[in-house]
Amino acid sequence: MTVWIVNPFDNLPSEGYRPQRYWLMARAFAQAGHRTTYWTSDFSHAHKAPRKLDGIDDLADACGFRMKFVPTRPYPTNICLRRILSHRAFARTWRRLAEAESERPDVVIASLPPLSSCAAALEFCRRAGARFVVDVQDAWPETFYRVAPAWMFAPFRATARRIYRSADAVTAVAARYIELAKSYGATAPSHLCHLGICLDAVKGERRKVKGEKLPASPFTFHHSPFTLHLSPQKHPSPFTLIYLGAMGASYDLETVIGAVKEMEDVELDIAGSGPKEQSLRARAADCSRIRFYGYLAENNLKILLSKADAGVIPMFPDSCVGVPNKLADYAAAGLRVVNSLPGETADIVARFSAGVFYDAGSVESFKAAVRDLQKKEASGFLPDAFRDFFDARRLYADYVRFVQTL
Repeated sequence: MTVWIVNPFDNLPSEGYRPQRYWLMARAFAQAGHRTTYWTSDFSHAHKAPRKLDGIDDLADACGFRMKFVPTRPYPTNICLRRILSHRAFARTWRRLAEAESERPDVVIASLPPLSSCAAALEFCRRAGARFVVDVQDAWPETFYRVAPAWMFAPFRATARRIYRSADAVTAVAARYIELAKSYGATAPSHLCHLGICLDAVKGERRKVKGEKLPASPFTFHHSPFTLHLSPQKHPSPFTLIYLGAMGASYDLETVIGAVKEMEDVELDIAGSGPKEQSLRARAADCSRIRFYGYLAENNLKILLSKADAGVIPMFPDSCVGVPNKLADYAAAGLRVVNSLPGETADIVARFSAGVFYDAGSVESFKAAVRDLQKKEASGFLPDAFRDFFDARRLYADYVRFVQTL
């Protein structure tokens, strides 16, 4: 088959990140013998800046697929009018470039979000006679109901309905998204494929190394101390929590920071950025046990993960997230989690006895959960089954087999 994958958001390995969903998916299709093209943006969604494309084609060639970069308008924040306009422009440009290709695909897999490029991929497939697969990573427009009334998104819901009902297949990173597609009227075959991670590249063995420094990341926007401070040997090591990800309205980080400030034997490392970062930094400014690192490259994250005792998934129940990327990162690193996201994430954590649950917004609930986790941590490392659940080789090989059935 000739397979095209369209996603403007994922970070790329050349940018210092671990391979993410669509890179791993493209590699799996190529390894199965399919001619594969990965279409993405020349603008970094994570850093809100133009991508540095040096060396990326060579990396893709080594994995057996080709990259195509779509010129994309910049936008300053995740929630703004310029982002919507950028998505629409991306869709139009992608459609023009796709029509100019000499070879027609048999299958086009388009991520949702964004809605606009999904709609463009659907229209292209109908003209080209290709199968159209929508791969759902997030609930759009539902995820924006937190910031604006639902009635404002009626046109977006109409677009989502047309995409779901017209798709030849629906795939998703969480079961709730497949159910969402069905609620819009989707009747096509569906496949659940959780977010995968390359376990060979992630060491599950943790270490506490006194004074180890993080190498400078080319994508770190905010300066912060990069020395991992640990207690002297004569004192017990503090219990170290880690949070990886965005700092937006969906994340209960105020509760986490408030609780850690009250727990003298607990530390918190935060890697990421977002609109609430400055207010969170101000909230934690009087606590040296809470450290902010900004965006970090993969090797830096490995160091941070290796000294942690547990990962944090601090999300509000109405965030519309099914299974976040960070759960795979924590599992691959052999970390238990402190989680406030109910539903599928809580079910996975419970299935593997991989952590504890707390009530979002409650400092006391978070503190109690961490104390409980400290007791569990003393009983030893997690079983390999928790890590293997997110094994990219298995997950994306299964994904390829599903698409082949179309």
